[in-house]
Amino acid sequence: MSNDKIFAMPFAKVFPLLIAKAERKGRIRIEVYEVTTWLTGYTPDQLNALLASDADYGTFLKGMPCPNENRRKITGSVCGVKLAEIDDPLMLELRYLDKLVDELAKGKPMEKILRK
Repeated sequence: MSNDKIFAMPFAKVFPLLIAKAERKGRIRIEVYEVTTWLTGYTPDQLNALLASDADYGTFLKGMPCPNENRRKITGSVCGVKLAEIDDPLMLELRYLDKLVDELAKGKPMEKILRK
């Protein structure tokens, strides 16, 4: 799937998939909200407004009100792609969120996920 297609996907379709992934592994919806708000600076109310709108994933990522500086501490790989090798800044933000949800689903403690 090309980057353009990923960024054009409705946020209201993508975010529930992230929640479902975490819930399948015994985590809860509020934890997905927590890692998302930590990463992006969106409030839960702002996330809910985006979910109720027709915003696409690219708009969600480009509109992050206050990206967390500690997100740069997120390392490793997602879907076989090393985060350090991603050149596209928007794709990197997308992969950061994927990585946080992966860590959540793997049972990591929230303190470690949020790089505290």
